[in-house]
Amino acid sequence: MYCPACGHDKNAPGADECANCKLALTNLDAPAPNGPVETSLMNDPVSILDPRLPLTVPADATLGDAVRQMTAGRIGAVLVTGAAGELVGILTERDFLTKVAGVPGYDALLVSRFMTPNPETVAPTDRLASALGKMDAGGYRHLPVVDAGRPVGVISVRDILRHLTAVCPDG
Repeated sequence: MYCPACGHDKNAPGADECANCKLALTNLDAPAPNGPVETSLMNDPVSILDPRLPLTVPADATLGDAVRQMTAGRIGAVLVTGAAGELVGILTERDFLTKVAGVPGYDALLVSRFMTPNPETVAPTDRLASALGKMDAGGYRHLPVVDAGRPVGVISVRDILRHLTAVCPDG
């Protein structure tokens, strides 16, 4: 790692201080945003997306109930809640395609059998980069937004793209 004070370039990557002049190097490892999109990703909280209120179903709801809510709400996911209103799962269009398609009498079966339990979540105060990183790493299109274990919203890749498009400078 290069030291900007003395020019020493033999510092080990991630070194806390320059081996030559002892200048603190830790702040040099911190990522710095470059432009409005990176600034937004690194600084803006998930709440800036104004997450839509989640459609929820209890764990003992039927798949028929869930699919009717998804269709009526024109959404790709419903959040599954426990008895105390806590988030216990998510049921998505992908779950229907990979787990439900072809199952006879699916509409009477319980959501809890086909949902993704304990889904990855974000808090309203988490940074957009964190949410986007979770979506990318897990291959998710939807992330529940939770506060104190209770679902308060849902964000989608589309929500993030809309926001980033709005902060992009005109080209």
